[in-house]
Parts: sequence; C-alpha cells; structure tokens
Amino acid sequence: MPAGSTASEPLPSVLFAGGGSGGHISPGLAIAEALQRIDARIECLFAPSMREIDRSMLQQAGAEFVPMPARPLMRSPRGIVDCWRGYRATMNATRGLLASRRIDRVVALGGFVSAPVVSEARRAGLPVLLLNLDRVPGRANRMVARKATTVLSAVQTIRHGTRWPAVGLPIRQAAQARATPEAARSALGLDPGRETLLITGASQGARTINELVPRIGGNLAGALAAWQVLHLCGDEHLVPTLQSQWDKAGFPVQVRSFLHEMGLAWAAASLCISRAGANSVAEAWAGAVPTIFLPYPYHRDMHQQHNAQPMVNTGGAVIVEDRRDGESTRLALEPLLLQLLASHEDRTRMREALVRESPGNVAAQVAQTVIQLS
Repeated sequence: MPAGSTASEPLPSVLFAGGGSGGHISPGLAIAEALQRIDARIECLFAPSMREIDRSMLQQAGAEFVPMPARPLMRSPRGIVDCWRGYRATMNATRGLLASRRIDRVVALGGFVSAPVVSEARRAGLPVLLLNLDRVPGRANRMVARKATTVLSAVQTIRHGTRWPAVGLPIRQAAQARATPEAARSALGLDPGRETLLITGASQGARTINELVPRIGGNLAGALAAWQVLHLCGDEHLVPTLQSQWDKAGFPVQVRSFLHEMGLAWAAASLCISRAGANSVAEAWAGAVPTIFLPYPYHRDMHQQHNAQPMVNTGGAVIVEDRRDGESTRLALEPLLLQLLASHEDRTRMREALVRESPGNVAAQVAQTVIQLS
C-alpha cells in the first residue's frame, strides 16, 4: 500500500503529460515503473504528443496512452497559428479525458504537450508535479511551473531566477546498464570481447553526428581496428546508407535507428559520442560510460551544453563544440577521439570518476512525491 494511504483511500491515478522526444517519455516511464513497484494497482496514463517516437516507446513499455494534438511553437505566422490551435485542442481533449477517467494527479514532463494539459488539470483542481529536466528551463516549463503544485528538477537549474529542488533524473529499467559488457554485447549481436564505441544522437538522431562520425571512423581505421561500433542514428531510412559508409572502414559496425533497451547499449559501451539531452547525460553517467558530448548547437540558451557540464566537471566526459561546419567540428573531435580510443588508462580514469560521483536513480523518491501530492 502506498505510503500515507489507508485501506479506505483510493489508490492514486496519475496522468503523465509530456512528449515529443524520448527525453520526455523516459523519465515518465521510470516514475510509472516505480509507482507500480510500490503498488501494481496504481493507474498510470500518458498524454504524449502524436509523434511516432512517443507511440513507439509507450507501446514497447506496455503503457496506456492517449495522444494529444499539441504542436511545438514554430516562429512563423503559420507555426504560431498551428501551435495555438493545438494548444486549444489539447485543452479540450484533456477536459474530455478528465471527464471520462478517474485521474487525481498529474505529472508534467515538460515540452509542448505539458502546458495545455496542466492548464486544464489545474482548472479541474488537480495537483500537478512538474519534473524539469534541463539546467536551463525552457519556456513551456517556466509556464507550467507557475501553475504546478510542486516543482522538482533533475539538475540544478541556472538562469530565469529558478530555484527548484534538484533531485536527479529518474531512469527507467530498460535504460539501466545492469548487464556485464560481455553479456550486453552478445545480446546486441556484437562481439563480446571487443571494446565498443557507442554513437547516439538520442531518440531523434543528430545530423552532425550521423554525417561526421562515419567519416572520422574511416580516418581512424587503424585506431579502431580492435574496436566495434554501435551507431544509433534515429532514423530507419538512414540505416542502409550509414551501414554502407561504415562498411568501407573495415571493422565491425552495427547501425540501428533506435534501441528500446538502451541499458544494453550503455552496458556494452567502452566509450560514447552523444548529444547532451538530459536523459542522454543521465543515462551515460548512471552507466559510467566515458563520453564525448556534441551538444545541439541551435538552441538559443545552449541548454545541452549546460546539461553536460556537471558530468564534465567530474572528469568523466568532454564537450566538443558542434560548430555547424563539418570540417571545423571534425578537426576538434578527431584528435580527442583518437586519444580516448588509444588510452585505456584515460577511459578507466573517466569511468572511475563517474562511478565515484554517480547521482544514482531517484525514480522511487520521485514516485513517493507523486503519491503525496495534494
């Protein structure tokens, strides 16, 4: 029975609002898993976006969900109109959902879906927990925070005058590196005895990484001769092209669009090249994987660079600026990658730093906060 409840009290029924990327869905799944470990009868329902990544991840996890018609804000007259129409349509859909289902609390996961759902939930008098993911809170989260009953942040926030309690990021079971490297590599169809370079742009992929790293891999064929590569590109249509490019390098490479069991990838990895979304940083840190981050360069607030900085400060990661020019980025990335591929001592030092400073998994802690919402 959940903490603080009695036999006569109904179990919580939780609506998770947020989506548009795996980064918004993953912590919600982690909290839902923790809630159902407390009591399997706790009801969890997701209100994600209509994007394919949301549907795929939630279906794979066996979660119940009702997609919402919210749209992200695009800076054009048409984009503004579409965003506003999606906002109103999502408020109407949420009103219908609350009328047809017993929902007594909401967890907002951030992004363009969460704001209209929270607006309608607060209108209905429901308590709301906002879980902020990024060190620089986005516009939607700052809007939701003004209405939320409770605000927690995965990381210590900077800018915009936010002073929200930092608790860490909940990590779902499928993203936890629980297998040995050898077992994880075997499960992925890789050579269990080879060091493994993981390349990922997260759920939606990263153009710079997809275009640049196979080229660098060809240049570093000698250094990579004893390695293998697992490249998660984020787009099924890119897999044949990238696989063909990699095959010319002469060492084992497996290209996939996406991996639901990301814990296997983190467990298999000896080194990683990644974007720096909040989940990617948290999962790499939890898995103690030495990482080269190439933060997404087109956000005005550069929040991915800020997301990665605490992990860099431990000595377990390095940031390379994505300079939007492939050659400039290559010149910065290639020598660093060569050094880390060649130096077992450097990778060991980075891994030990990440283990020593690990923030752990706070899913159970956040789940208790959800239960205590009122």
